[in-house]
Order: sequence, then structure tokens, then C-alpha cells
Amino acid sequence: MSLHFSVLASGSTGNAFYIGTEKEKILVDAGLSGKELTRLFSEVDIDPSTLTKILVTHEHSDHIKGLGIFARKYQLPIYANEKTWKAMEPSLGKLSVDQKFVFNMEETKTFGDLDVESFGVSHDAIQPMFYVFHHNGKKVAIVTDLGYVSERIKKTVHDADALIFEANHDVEMLRMGRYPWSVKRRILGDTGHVSNDDCALALRDIIDNKTKRIYLAHLSKDNNMKELAKLSVESGLREYGFDVGNRLSIHDTDPHAPTPIYEVV
Repeated sequence: MSLHFSVLASGSTGNAFYIGTEKEKILVDAGLSGKELTRLFSEVDIDPSTLTKILVTHEHSDHIKGLGIFARKYQLPIYANEKTWKAMEPSLGKLSVDQKFVFNMEETKTFGDLDVESFGVSHDAIQPMFYVFHHNGKKVAIVTDLGYVSERIKKTVHDADALIFEANHDVEMLRMGRYPWSVKRRILGDTGHVSNDDCALALRDIIDNKTKRIYLAHLSKDNNMKELAKLSVESGLREYGFDVGNRLSIHDTDPHAPTPIYEVV
């Protein structure tokens, strides 16, 4: 396979993303138990022992819960920026020196046949960042855990062949829900999470003719539903003139089940 990926798990309870090429097999985040991560990989017929590294976006537990144990079990190097390392290291247990690597924000690293570009997002973590993957003219971007989508982010992920993009909540469900107002304010704020409507609004400026697939990610278990997220984003994109359902397809993600492996062609 050339560039291919699966959203192994995505949601407020845990996040993990796999992307691979002929030479590289990378896990982005390990926000579930080691046992769960192993199960998810088996469901997409990937042997975790063939992984080459783990990239980390930020230190929140739904992104690093199984990181230490999984990295130790498979002797995987971990890449994160220095501030994220300092914030998460006490939670990881003992790691060998040759498993710890720094990947700075706004940097591009080449791993084998894959170029990986990092970019910062606005979220209430110490220095959160996400990634764009480039291989043989193909481009895949992951964009979740952000309170708003800046023009810089739009430019960075523009014209991706596939996007994993946050549609965390429906604003009315959140406003009417059981969360205390302090939590609601955090989610709605500039360092919180992107709503369904804001997802569609941002995608309007990101999608171009290359973009074939969008995966709606990091859905709240209390303030969103797959059907509602998909309907909201599809409706918004159609209003903006996009040919959803034909040239462009919208896909669900799940906190407990991986998406089928998709090869970018």
C-alpha cells in the first residue's frame, strides 16, 4: 500500500490514529488502554509490532492514556514537543532514553518516505499541535481539539486529499445539556472544541478539488450524535456549493471501532 490510514478511535473517551506507507507505520496518540489499542489494530489487520513510531498531539488523557505501556511493549520511539513532554512524562512510567524524541511545533520531519508537518492549535493544553502527512504528492491532515480554526491552520491543511476534522458538539445540545456552565464555557471558548456548524464553516475554506474524504472526529458522547454531526456538516457544505455525496464524501468515526483502512489514490 502507498499512503493509507485508519481512524482507530475518536471521541471524548479516547483517540488514536494510524497512518502508513510502504516504509512507515505511525500511531498518532494513544488515548486508550494498551489492550484496547491492540484490539483496534487487530480489527484493521495491522500488527502493532510493525509500527515504527508514535506521534503525540498533546498531554490530555484521552490522547495519551495507553502511551507509556504501548510504547514499552513494542519498543516504539515517541515524538512530542518539549512542553508536551514535560507535561505528560510523569504519567507515562519509565521509558528508555532512546524512546524519547522532540518534534517541535511548526516543524517538518522526514521519516522514511513520509514527510510530517506539525502545526499549533488553540486548545487548553500546554502546547497542542497536530499533523499533516505528505507522501508522493498525497496529503492527509488531522485537525481536532481546537477552539477555533485560524487562517494559518486553514492554509496549512488546505487541499488535503483526506481530512480528519473535529465536529465535537451541537451548540444547542451543549447549551441545554447537563454540563455545568463552567464546562460549557470552556468547550465553547477559543481554547475548547469546534462545533458541527463551525466545522462546516472552516471546511468551506479548506476543501478544494483534491479533497475526496472528510472524517468527522472527536464527537462528544453527551453533546452530539453521529447522524446529527453528519447532517449538519453535509448541509452546511451543500449550502456552500460543494458536491457532497459524489465527488466529496463525509464519514463517521467511533470511540470504540476503527474506520476501514483507506488508501489515498
